[in-house]
Amino acid sequence: MNMRNKSIILLSGGLDSLVALGYSKARTNYNVELALTFDYGQKSVEQEISTSKKICEHYGIQHKVIKLDWLKEITRTALVSESDVPSEDFSTTKSAESVWVPNRNALFLNIAASFCDSFGYNYILFGANKEEAGTFPDNTEEFRNQISILFKSSTLVHPQVIAPLINYNKDDIVKIAVEEKIPLEFVRSCYNSGKKHCGKCESCNYLKKALIANNCMEYINLLFENDED
Repeated sequence: MNMRNKSIILLSGGLDSLVALGYSKARTNYNVELALTFDYGQKSVEQEISTSKKICEHYGIQHKVIKLDWLKEITRTALVSESDVPSEDFSTTKSAESVWVPNRNALFLNIAASFCDSFGYNYILFGANKEEAGTFPDNTEEFRNQISILFKSSTLVHPQVIAPLINYNKDDIVKIAVEEKIPLEFVRSCYNSGKKHCGKCESCNYLKKALIANNCMEYINLLFENDED
């Protein structure tokens, strides 16, 4: 493996970051060695950390949790507050604002860039995708390009930011997971903190629809709450 492909990934344990990792391992030359998971007081933080740890063990890569207590203090949206996470009107400006964390992806990528400067990583991978780019500006190709340009000035290593799934929607992403035998049983996409996916929040809605579109009913039963739980 070319060491110039030495890479780091942002890993929440959700569908996009899990498949971005599995896709990179299976279909690209990016040598992913380290995953960063961020604790900013989100409702699902314990589940995200636990899931990400299992994923990293599965793929044999290092895992580090970064605590950002101050980010919770300045975040007013439903991901960290006592208010309920929205369960309707998805893909709207109002819905996006309700789960927006201030400058989150840019912040996470800048932290990853610091690791690149210290340990010589050449690429930073994250799970931006076509579907969420329509709602969240920090999931777009423009954002990815601009922050890569920034790192040419703000770092010595000049890491490139890569979004392996940028041209795929959720249905495509699940299809890739099935084709490459990526362990969907590990996925944790829910915004809430229950033992299983709530099945009601925006992230659950996207995941469930994509699983159904790919005839992955076994994962519906495994991952989501039901009346028997």
